[in-house]
Amino acid sequence: MAAARVMMSASSISTSSSIIFKLATTPLLKPNTLRPCFNTHNKLVSSKRFFTCRALYKPHVQITEEGLPETLDYRVFFVDDSGKKISPWHDIPLHLGDGAFNFIVEIPKESSAKMEVATDEIYTPIKQDTKKGKLRYYPYNINWNYGLLPQTWEDPSLANPDVDGAFGDNDPVDVVEIGENGGKVGQLMKVKPLGCLAMIDEGELDWKIVAISLDDPRAPLVNDVDDVDKHFPGTLMAIRDWFRDYKIPDGKPANKFGLGNKAANKDYALKVINETNESWARLVKRSIPSGELSLV
Repeated sequence: MAAARVMMSASSISTSSSIIFKLATTPLLKPNTLRPCFNTHNKLVSSKRFFTCRALYKPHVQITEEGLPETLDYRVFFVDDSGKKISPWHDIPLHLGDGAFNFIVEIPKESSAKMEVATDEIYTPIKQDTKKGKLRYYPYNINWNYGLLPQTWEDPSLANPDVDGAFGDNDPVDVVEIGENGGKVGQLMKVKPLGCLAMIDEGELDWKIVAISLDDPRAPLVNDVDDVDKHFPGTLMAIRDWFRDYKIPDGKPANKFGLGNKAANKDYALKVINETNESWARLVKRSIPSGELSLV
């Protein structure tokens, strides 16, 4: 299939434009035993990193675009209420309480530009991936919102005994959000996990958490992997096949999957999220070497 690119004219966007996702403030849950996530004004405390933040909150997050889309210089930065740049990977908490999680859209539904958090750049902005100096595109549109869970990390030094001893891919955990509405690059969505696929990409373990936005009208109907088959028939197979085959047009072999080539259930997905959150905590506390990864 021919690649379908989402084009934006240079005249429609400035080199320093901003999009604000305003989310209503909600009361805080009692913080965990480590330390609170916010000060008394309900603003993100940026002077220290909080490793297992579980407070329920919805901050005002602003994204600022630098450069023009579909250029090598294009970056999407995240900014807090004070105007300070923050990292979408490190500074946006994973947990929202009540089984919900923050999900950051990197690649909106029905687009093909391969956008990703730049884990090796300060403040880890979202940029378009490159190969040999050229911008990368999928060979065809992705049919779901795709992005990451903040404060997670797939440790490349850990071998997973459940998935043929494969080591982590050194990135945050990926999410495939199956709701009906398309997102925007940098958008925060409140999601609940439904299951996961254990993709093995050139020998590296690359988890795909299947989730749904809590704003989706069918969200109350789906609470586990079996519900996906019932209310979104064929979706799990389509996700697996998409990620299995997307590199074939470039002359690479198909990706493989562990766990019997099937999607694991919600409990297993939550186990993956918890383990990768703990790996991220060890990373940012510098308990293990970070290599070229930015911890800012």
